Amino acid sequence: MCQKWRDAAYCKSVWKNKEARLHLHRHNPTLFPSLVKRGIKRVQVLSLKKSLKELVNGMPNLESLNLSGCYNLTDSSLEGVFIRDLSSLKELNLSLCKDVSDQSMQRISTSCKNLEVLDLAGCTKITNASLMSISHLKNLRKLNLRSCRQISDRGIEHLCCLYCQQHRVAIEELCLQDCQKLTDESLKHISLGLSNLKKINLSFCISVTDTGMKSLARLPSLNHLNVRSCDNVSDIGIGYLSESSHKLKELDVSFCANITDASLRHIATGIQSLKFLAMTTCTITDDGLRRISKTVTDIETLNISQCTAITDAGILSLCESLTNLMFLDLYGCPKLTISAIETVRKSPNLKQLNLEL
Repeated sequence: MCQKWRDAAYCKSVWKNKEARLHLHRHNPTLFPSLVKRGIKRVQVLSLKKSLKELVNGMPNLESLNLSGCYNLTDSSLEGVFIRDLSSLKELNLSLCKDVSDQSMQRISTSCKNLEVLDLAGCTKITNASLMSISHLKNLRKLNLRSCRQISDRGIEHLCCLYCQQHRVAIEELCLQDCQKLTDESLKHISLGLSNLKKINLSFCISVTDTGMKSLARLPSLNHLNVRSCDNVSDIGIGYLSESSHKLKELDVSFCANITDASLRHIATGIQSLKFLAMTTCTITDDGLRRISKTVTDIETLNISQCTAITDAGILSLCESLTNLMFLDLYGCPKLTISAIETVRKSPNLKQLNLEL
């Protein structure tokens, strides 16, 4: 019986697509051969007190390596890791590894040429030089640069490879949240160089304006856009998007003080495919809600929390028309009555109604 359990434990079908979560504190000569025998190709390192070299060398077919939050990781500790060809590695997460810098990125881009997903969120030492290295990763689809605050427009120009077309990256998802040095110039480079882009997060990029929205409107495949807390984006920018972004599925303009009913009118005429819309604190009224309720009927998630001018009339018009609505956030809407809220609860497909912070 014990032998059958042992054989079952090593059956690769049992471990298919599973991720091993490890504390690497001491030498363990049997650990990595055991993982390889099970067919495991995804590893998350929860804490690190020894070299990664043993892991990388012991798992030659490693496809995913998650080092998020390994605060003691430095360029010197990575120096002996990314020195050989790691062509099997497709996903690398270095988020919150604050001491990793451009020096490591140069090595990574050379040894991990088949990377498809790269997460550098919170890597505060990453600069424009890293984006030059990253631009040579031809298979890169997802890139997270959240809070990499040293990155500027010049770095995005490097990434988009405007002068190096043979190495143009195929990025589909790009997170630039809280990269506060970026301006509309970056979005111009993106619109020209990242034609495959489907999803972009620009939240808290305070220098992005309506001009940047005009550039993004040129992207043929864009379907997710987050400009949360971009105070310089207004109804005019949403107007640019409505003229050409018919494929947009998700839009977040929360905390954008210059978004009003005019944006909802643009959405109603030009972005009718939306499934997710977030407008927390925006200056919208019942009239705007009535506009989208007539044409944007596929919305599944709607966040209009802290939109203080909304009354029962606007909410009831939504509920009558938006029959696909599953998630609705009405926190901080003081003019709504209990009667209207009870009517909302009866919406046929509604799964979650939020009325609290």
